[in-house]
Amino acid sequence: ATGQAVVDLTLRVGVALLATGAPAQEVVSRTLRLARAYGLRSIHVDITFSSLTVSYHRGPQADPMTVMRVVRARSQDFTRYQRLRDLIDDLIAHPVDPAQARIRLDGVIHSHHPYRYWIVHLALGVLGAAAAALLGAGPLVIAIAFAASAAISALQHACSRAGFAPFFTQAVGAAVPTLAAVGLAWLQRDAVLLAVSPSLVVAAGIVVLLAGLSFVGAAQDAIEGFYVTAGGRLTEVFVLTVGMVVGITGVLAVAHRLGVPLTISSRTIGEVNPVVQVAAALILSAAFAVSSYAVGRAVLLCGLAGGAGWVFLLVMNELGAGRASASAVAAMLVGFPAQLVARRVRIPALVVTTAAILPLVPGRTVYQGIFHIVTNPESGLAEGLATLFEAAGVGIGIAAGVTMGTSLARMLLMRRARQTS
Repeated sequence: ATGQAVVDLTLRVGVALLATGAPAQEVVSRTLRLARAYGLRSIHVDITFSSLTVSYHRGPQADPMTVMRVVRARSQDFTRYQRLRDLIDDLIAHPVDPAQARIRLDGVIHSHHPYRYWIVHLALGVLGAAAAALLGAGPLVIAIAFAASAAISALQHACSRAGFAPFFTQAVGAAVPTLAAVGLAWLQRDAVLLAVSPSLVVAAGIVVLLAGLSFVGAAQDAIEGFYVTAGGRLTEVFVLTVGMVVGITGVLAVAHRLGVPLTISSRTIGEVNPVVQVAAALILSAAFAVSSYAVGRAVLLCGLAGGAGWVFLLVMNELGAGRASASAVAAMLVGFPAQLVARRVRIPALVVTTAAILPLVPGRTVYQGIFHIVTNPESGLAEGLATLFEAAGVGIGIAAGVTMGTSLARMLLMRRARQTS
């Protein structure tokens, strides 16, 4: 009976961690440590992205206990993730009756979010506005990016509650900033607005839509040997990215047929005030932390990490590095200290790194590639695909860099732990 209760408890803990976006390695290690704290040694854990299996081998004379559970819903909730980690650590240090532990676990799982939905929508609006400012937008475009990003969040939430698949919610969300950009371009045609760049609205919307996708988690799972889970996460990222592309492409195609003049902003990183860029990156990362239900010092630390990551990117650009390599180095230089600082202040490093790398996402590059393909299908196809591959290279560089920094920090922490013991 005790074995059944502990297996059920560890299974529920693992599923709860997976549902909040925890890496596969952390789910397995914490599940095994919890089982051993209750005296179960022959425990095996298997993860396949959307399911978790826990098996207790009771020896050659008894049947094993094996239970599998599907992860039906996943959401970015940093506060719940942190509370789960704290609860697991407490149960490992001070095991209580499994029934009582399950009650405490259910309390964490079913606890209310720290913010209401309208605050999350506003936070994503601030995220979009900060992304536009990061790209050099003016006050009008920043305001439009704020409204479009908040509308994306509200519309996607409504679509999810109505039962739409994530692919379609992503496509609907991508159409919102693209429609706003088309409207601005139409006003420019009549010389009403001459000094605005509609393309920056779409670029900011792309950053909002890509926020929280588990590309870095997929890379980390693959490097740590969890290939099935990594494949599942990569497939999810791919499907949602295609949904975003479909939404943008559909609106651009209609606008092109109607003769609305669309252009791409030619401003580069070097043309924007560095102080404005760093401040925008800081606000962007902090806003994402709030939209993912982080609270208190976690929001502050995420903002500081995002600003620091952009400083590293600017330094690498000054040294002549390409965008992909500069982003990779910046992500590594953020991922390494994030592990050390987050451990000291008792905040999950995943929270910090996920928010800190968001300013590095190549939103404008993605839009440029889609724009060239849609507006000039013949001669622009090669240029558009090359631009999209460039954006993919930046994404891979970010994932590899932050994973490398995280791995180096873990090696350092393990060496310190062995020296102290």
